[in-house]
Amino acid sequence: METIVELRNLSKIYQQGEMQVKAVDNVSCDIHKGDFTALCGPSGSGKTSILNLIGGLDTASSGQVNLEGVDLSTLSNTVLSEIRKNRIGFVFQSYNLIPVMTAYENAAFVLDLQGTDKVECRDRVMKTLADVGLQGLENRRPDEMSGGQQQRVAIARAIVTHPAIVLADEPTANVDSHTAESLLDLMQVLNEQHGITFLFSTHDQRVIDRAKRIIRVQDGQIVSDEHKA
Repeated sequence: METIVELRNLSKIYQQGEMQVKAVDNVSCDIHKGDFTALCGPSGSGKTSILNLIGGLDTASSGQVNLEGVDLSTLSNTVLSEIRKNRIGFVFQSYNLIPVMTAYENAAFVLDLQGTDKVECRDRVMKTLADVGLQGLENRRPDEMSGGQQQRVAIARAIVTHPAIVLADEPTANVDSHTAESLLDLMQVLNEQHGITFLFSTHDQRVIDRAKRIIRVQDGQIVSDEHKA
């Protein structure tokens, strides 16, 4: 089984005034290719901090994050930015779409940064938008779309680059229950039929119920790691 992410004795300490807060406390685990894993726990448990460390959006106080065998702490900001651009897909609860861009332009944004050939870019974006159920909506801007449609654009943007892993931080938080189930259906299909690796940070029971693996986090530590049969 191919290992995508290795966490080794990972800790993150934040300074709050004169207090030190240990958001992540000596965490070790592996994420494998094809995983559909939920990092779950209450607010403040450390799950989003772990996701940010894996995504290179934050730096560890100690320990290692290895992505595809590369220790992120050894990389310059420039190289780390390239890894984020090329090997990691991000889905945020607030969508993080660019308001003045269409669905197509938002989905193509990272491919454009990569310098992808225009014909290949168009082929990949149009196929990906169709895969996430947005065929025919490619010219709509975010303010012309529902919350669920915007999150589908965000998912398309995350997967169109063929990343090693998609990190999804509370992806169902800002949508209604019907839309949440529809998004989860979509991500499950992308995982099972396309082999895309997903790691969720969530406290949504619907996400937890769908996950193949549940890693429970409390006070910055992993308290259980369950693989479903």
